[in-house]
Amino acid sequence: MIPARVKLVEVGPRDGLQNEPGAIPTATKVALIEALGTAGLRVIEAGSFVSPKWVPQMADTAAVLAALTPRPGVSYPVLVPNRTGLDAALAATGVEEIAVFGAASESFSRRNTNCSIDEGLGRFADVVARARDHGLRVRGYVSCVLGCPYEGAIAPAAVARVAGALFDMGCYEVSLGDTIGTGTPAAAQAMVDVVAERVPRDRLAAHFHDTYGQALANILAVMDRGIAVVDASVAGLGGCPYAKGASGNVATEDVLYMLDGMGIETGVDMAALLRAGTDVCRALGREPASKAARALAAAAT
Repeated sequence: MIPARVKLVEVGPRDGLQNEPGAIPTATKVALIEALGTAGLRVIEAGSFVSPKWVPQMADTAAVLAALTPRPGVSYPVLVPNRTGLDAALAATGVEEIAVFGAASESFSRRNTNCSIDEGLGRFADVVARARDHGLRVRGYVSCVLGCPYEGAIAPAAVARVAGALFDMGCYEVSLGDTIGTGTPAAAQAMVDVVAERVPRDRLAAHFHDTYGQALANILAVMDRGIAVVDASVAGLGGCPYAKGASGNVATEDVLYMLDGMGIETGVDMAALLRAGTDVCRALGREPASKAARALAAAAT
């Protein structure tokens, strides 16, 4: 059954910007996050506490958080890969929520985090427990839920095992990521149905990349299975730096256009979202990847 309301989780300031080749000023990131909050988004990934050697664009996450103006009802989760990242998050200003990430693919896990799936889950158990002891909410991500650049198709049972482990250790929500964007609607539904045997549907989120143009179809397909939380990136920014060719998070504007057209409530204002996307793309020297943003801009001229 299609939900009457969908929560949009904006991942552009983290998942979108982490793949940019050039340095991005802290002020540009802060302006983007503030504009997204003004547009009505209530969950905005603000950055990550990872090694600047591997993800240099996120090196100023603490400074970004310190510069943000707190908004009632708005959360700014940050990604942490390990205990060191959690320590940095705890030392930063304004961190109330973190996110941890595992993979459903053994090969992807080893190449992305230099450890096996089980080793990664073992590390995260300690991180999640400590974060919760400090009063932080924890969200979980599972990568490669529909395909892996090294292994090909991934069995739904493998996704369910990792998602279930993250949920059991205390993640309030688990986001299912089609990291390389190869999934199609039937496969997405089949995967969600299996995962839902381990994690309640109201604790699951969809995170689809649009590499093969399937993201909106996949989102609609899993919404029909009761998923009411969708991750998206303003202007379609970003991708996965560890999956060759897998650029293209689904654009928040495209998801919002679809949901608005279906009469599904989100609390997000399209005009303000378009301004946020246009401004950050201007700062990056590029055009928005969002089809809806381009079409609406053309219609307004």
